[in-house]
Amino acid sequence: MVEMSDETKQWVAVTVLVFRDGKMLSMRRAAVAEAGPGVWEGVSGRVRAGEDPATAALREVAEETGLRVTIDPQPIVAYAALRRGEPMTVIVFRADHDGGEVILSDEHDEFRWCDPSELSALGVPVELVEAARAAWPAER
Repeated sequence: MVEMSDETKQWVAVTVLVFRDGKMLSMRRAAVAEAGPGVWEGVSGRVRAGEDPATAALREVAEETGLRVTIDPQPIVAYAALRRGEPMTVIVFRADHDGGEVILSDEHDEFRWCDPSELSALGVPVELVEAARAAWPAER
């Protein structure tokens, strides 16, 4: 059996960009959040061991927002990041809102449906702003 060193271990996470009526859902991480308090983002979370990333994306949307969505199974982009100083791969998916209203979990304290110009002003990480522009309904 080959042992993994700390250099080969990393987190895998998904971020879901949910679109409704030409706007994208942006959520602010709560001040008590374990990572990135106060950061505006899409719906995000870690992929569980053995879980398919698209399944993780659907689960995270349900857990963090209560919305019903259709996930595009083809990721928009994947990129390397750091989570509390540890390496992480983030897989970004696009989703269309199918129903429901946002019900915030403990992980977020505010949300907004934004147009492209608002994302940068909120301080959404640049990788997500670029992914959102690529996935925006009007851009497709």
